Amino acid sequence: MKLKEVHIRWIGIPIVALIADATDGDHLASEPFWYTYLIAICFTAVYWSGATYIIYRFRRVFPEISKTAKRLTFTALVIVVWMMIGGIPVKLAFNLCTLAEAFTINQHAEFLPFNMVAATVISLGYEAFYFFDKWKEQFTLNQQLKNQQIRTQYEVLQNQMSPHFLFNSLNTLTSIIPENAEAAVSFTEKLSEVYRYILQNKDRELVSLSEEIEFVKSYLYLLRMRYPDNLSVEFKLNYQYLDLTIPPLTLQMLAENAIKHNVVSKAKPLKIEIYVENGKSVVVRNNLQRKDSLDKSTKTGLENIRKRYSILGQKEIDVITSATNFMVAVPLIDLLEEKDLRFT
Repeated sequence: MKLKEVHIRWIGIPIVALIADATDGDHLASEPFWYTYLIAICFTAVYWSGATYIIYRFRRVFPEISKTAKRLTFTALVIVVWMMIGGIPVKLAFNLCTLAEAFTINQHAEFLPFNMVAATVISLGYEAFYFFDKWKEQFTLNQQLKNQQIRTQYEVLQNQMSPHFLFNSLNTLTSIIPENAEAAVSFTEKLSEVYRYILQNKDRELVSLSEEIEFVKSYLYLLRMRYPDNLSVEFKLNYQYLDLTIPPLTLQMLAENAIKHNVVSKAKPLKIEIYVENGKSVVVRNNLQRKDSLDKSTKTGLENIRKRYSILGQKEIDVITSATNFMVAVPLIDLLEEKDLRFT
């Protein structure tokens, strides 16, 4: 993009200089055309290059779309000052004024109307391209997030709708029905809630922590029916954090990974803890007791979560492994603080 901008600038400078020289009237009428045109090119190059630097400088200081008004105000004010003083070195170089005259108001205001019109047109052009680039960037990010959500939906639905998962769920349900009809009804309701949540949130970028927790409780309920005495889950959540948000199915993936990669038995019960740390992250921790034989992990779940947080412009997730515990901390997103998230 910088190379393209440079090309446009150095093509535009001779054109604007030609217009400026043609509208100069009788100024330097006794001088040959090549000389007056050279002066016009020098003025135009200095003014345009300085204005470009000012535009890009304030664009770095105020990059957000929400700060467009502030960016344009500061840019315009500094460009006005630049248009008044930027040409003084060129005038001195071509002996168009003396050093004493360089500090007079007449020298600062000379050709100011034409310079301001040219600067306004050029600045509006730069701003239009900036808005267009931001729009393309936003469109690309939305497409990436949509594609990532589709992959997430596919992964979760594939895992849960697989014959293995359905067989285990239905087998558990079949074993419960003769023994406890009430528990069988509860199991069926929770199974329904799991699928309903997935379908209802398949197009959402973020859900509240409270929604995700309720979903995870339903999901873990099904698993605890399969491991009644071997799996325990503890939630330590302060109500003040329940309105914060995370990408949907994040906690489900982490809980599923814990069960998938660790032994769950009476001799070695698995304990999962889900809690908020410092009001900034939600942590899923389990005691580490890796299975001796396990198919090679693709680490799809953790990579999926990393990519979604990256696309959302958030911090990295933290994965910590010790001799006895495995822990993953994912950032909580405050929508009030992140209202400009999609435009930065």
